[in-house]
This record gives sequence, structure tokens and C-alpha cells, in this order.
Amino acid sequence: MIDKFEKWIKENSITEVECLIPDLSGIARGKILPSKKFLKGLKDDSHRLPQSVFIQTISGGYATDDNEDLPIDVYNPTDIDVILRPDFKTIRNVPWYEDPTAQVICDAVNLNGTAVINSSRNILRKIIKLYEDLEYELLISPEVEFYLVKPNPDSDYPLEVPVGQSGRKETGQQAFSIDAVNEFDPLFEDVYNYCEQQDIDIDTINHEGGSAQMEINFQHGDPLELADQVFLFKRTLRQAALKHKLYATFMAKPMENQPGSSLHLHQSLYNKKNNKNIFYNKKNMISNTMKYYLGGLQKYTPLLMPIHAPNVNSYRRLFATWGTPNNINWGIGNRSCSLRIPSTEEKSMRIENRISGSDTNPYLVIAANLASGYLGIVNKLKPTPETKKSLFDNKKSDLPKNMEEAISLFETNDELSQIFSHKFIKTIAAIRRVENQAYLKVVSSWEREYLLLNV
Repeated sequence: MIDKFEKWIKENSITEVECLIPDLSGIARGKILPSKKFLKGLKDDSHRLPQSVFIQTISGGYATDDNEDLPIDVYNPTDIDVILRPDFKTIRNVPWYEDPTAQVICDAVNLNGTAVINSSRNILRKIIKLYEDLEYELLISPEVEFYLVKPNPDSDYPLEVPVGQSGRKETGQQAFSIDAVNEFDPLFEDVYNYCEQQDIDIDTINHEGGSAQMEINFQHGDPLELADQVFLFKRTLRQAALKHKLYATFMAKPMENQPGSSLHLHQSLYNKKNNKNIFYNKKNMISNTMKYYLGGLQKYTPLLMPIHAPNVNSYRRLFATWGTPNNINWGIGNRSCSLRIPSTEEKSMRIENRISGSDTNPYLVIAANLASGYLGIVNKLKPTPETKKSLFDNKKSDLPKNMEEAISLFETNDELSQIFSHKFIKTIAAIRRVENQAYLKVVSSWEREYLLLNV
């Protein structure tokens, strides 16, 4: 494998290499090395990071902050570093640098050679292995929404809609408008070029319901490969936007009077022996396996909300935005259902989970969906009857309403602890608690507006 790296770096005249690893929030962490030092480190396993990377919060703190009850098996201060093992299949040029630079996604490995339990890629691999043991092939396709906004160096100031090529800000809801996308055509030309250079296989782009809100669709494929692509795409889009003096944000609910941004995940199963879609049944259209998978999603998605909705802002999208499904109902073609079957054709038979926000860690949200479906299949969980009416005006939700409620459901389920690991469940719960406590310390502009002189 080292020979492959040496050959690739030489052929591409690489001077520096970025070793990337997604933390539990999906943030790219790691180190940058001259290419010679990168190659040397491959030979002696000297690319290392502290284990504390896997208990970092979104704000750069740690799960241990103000958390006296954190179990020692989640993080031991005496733990030694972990090894970064670059995955050759993920090495790519970084197209926005002037100097020839490579980026490569790494796996986290303990000194004894075992996989680091709290590494996002390792967690997803573990869930994929469960399906391999059943001789099932997984196919997934993410749809990722985001906003383009005016640069905002002052975090106390609300985000604003940016000015496009016409010199005007977009107003109203321009869902699927071609001209609204073309307002930012120079940016998206760079995005497509950057993605092509990195083998990020994006399919289409379309305008969503919010002002300067877009959606990128990915080609369907292998779950780990698609998670890597979404991870790299987020970074790519942000860099391309900065080049055009814009911000690109994947916040779930970035603006008060605009829709939220989601990560819809399409998922299906194929039989490895005959390459048939397991979700399809010629007689009944929906196979029993698909029903069990749906049953698993219905039961476990509400318990996995610290992954599907990882930030305080995530709950604004779910409960302060019209049109965001916050139920666990399923329906054929029914966009008001969180679990939607877009097509009943054999080749296209799949489930779309519409609950997750675009602020999720792609590795973990894919793992959460696949784990739920797996538990549904092995436990033969039957779903509720199909929902045929609209639920957009439904006031009742099947999901936890806030982070504390979500954490409580998440950390007390034995089946999730077994399938993910006790350590991972406790770590995510600890990180979310610290982040939630940090948020509660902030006094908002709403409080100053309505409480300062009135109470």
C-alpha cells in the first residue's frame, strides 16, 4: 500500500498531504504534512492524534467539560494516542489550492491494531458488516440541502440572503427555479469542477423552497463511499463559496422565516446472489423484508435523534418550520411522511428517510438508518399501516422535542448499546449534554427584546 501512495504522490507532483479524520460531529480534523514526511509516517505508523479528538464538541470543547459523571470507559485521560491509517481509496487532489496538495481520509486504529470504537468510519463499517453477514448489498443515495448566505462575521447579526448575478436578493419561495440557481452559476461551475477533480459523484442540483437554498443529489452507491463523498463535499462547497465571497451553511435552521435544510437518505437492499431488489415483491409490491426494515426505522429513529438531530438548532427545523416531517409515518409518494417510498418500480424500490438535518455527521446518520433497518429485519418488526393523507398540519409529533429528551431515549436502549457499543452511546450522550449546557448559558436577542424591560 505504501508503494501505491508513493507512486500517486509522485505522478501528481504533490508537495503537501492533508490527513483528514471526521470527528463525531462530522468536522474534518487531522494534520498537514510535507509529502516526504507523510510517506515516512506511513512506514513507521507515526501519524497520530490524541484520543480526545473523539470527545470534542461542535464548539471545540470536550465531553469532559462540566461533566463529572462521564464514565471512565468513555475517556481516560491516561489514554495514549491513536494511529491514523490513510485509506488509499480516498486520496484526492485538493483543487482550491495553488500548490499541488492531496487530501486523504484516515481510519483510526489503536496501538494494538484494533479499530477505534468512536471513529465515525469504523462505526459505519461495523453496521455494514451486519448486512454482509446476511449476504445483502446496501445501496444508498443522500440528498443534501444547504443555504448560500451573505458573509456574516458578526455571529450576533442574523444571516441575510446574498445578492446574485442580477444584483438583487432573492425574494419569495423559488422551489425548482432554474433562473434562481443560475443567479449563482459561477459558484456552481466551480463546485462541479472541484467535485469532478475529487471523484465526488454529484448528480443534480436544484433550488429548494428557501431563498438561496439549494439541494445536491448524489448518485446511489456504497454507504461508506457515499459518506466519504458527503464529508468531502461539505468542505468543497464551503471553500468554493468563500472564493465567491459567500458563505455556504449546512445549519438545519439558519434563518428565522425560511425552511430548514435536511439530509434525505434513500436506501435499498439487494440480494448479492441474484442482484434482485429485496424490497420489491412482484405479488404484493412491498416485500416482507422491506416492511420489517420500515418497522425498524419507525421504532429506532426516535431513539437515535442525537444522531439525526445532533445540535440544538436541529430542533428548530423539526418544530419551528412548516413542512418538515416530524412523524414516523410511512407512505407511498407521500412527502408529509418522514419515511417515504418514492417509487414502486422494482429497480427503484427504496425508502427515503426525511427526518435528518443537513447538519448531521454523514457516517453516523447512514449508520443510524442502516442499524434501525437491520434491527427491524432481524426482529421482524411490523410497521404501522400506510399513511395516505397529508400530515403537514398534524400537531402531534412522534419525535423528542428537545435535546435532553432525545439524549434520555438514546442512552437507555440496550439494543442500541449492543449494536453500536456502550462506549459510543455514552460518548455521544456526553457530548450532546455538554453542548446543550453551553447553549443554555447564552442569552438570546429574543430574551433581550421581550424580557429586558417587560418582566
